[in-house]
Amino acid sequence: MNTDHLAKLPDHWTDAAKLFTAIGDAHRQRVLMMFEPGEVLSLTQITEAMPLSRSAVMHHLKILRDAQALDAWREGKELMYGINKPRFTTVLGATLEYLAEHPPK
Repeated sequence: MNTDHLAKLPDHWTDAAKLFTAIGDAHRQRVLMMFEPGEVLSLTQITEAMPLSRSAVMHHLKILRDAQALDAWREGKELMYGINKPRFTTVLGATLEYLAEHPPK
């Protein structure tokens, strides 16, 4: 048993935990699954498609942005969103690497 990290997770795991927490919610998973590969969506498009109030959608988008699951930027008056694929690749790659180093017995 390794008890080295009971008091504090390594920084890369703390970083990964933010992403896993953000995508642990079904509404946020639905937001992510709205995107076609390489697609960019506006706040308006996301809000109109979701069965939630605008403020609830904005809350979920903020959590996804804070976890760096989504990139956000302005185009004119519209707020645009895209999936931050490098972020997922990095976090999931590190997780798979850890699991490969610790196979089940």
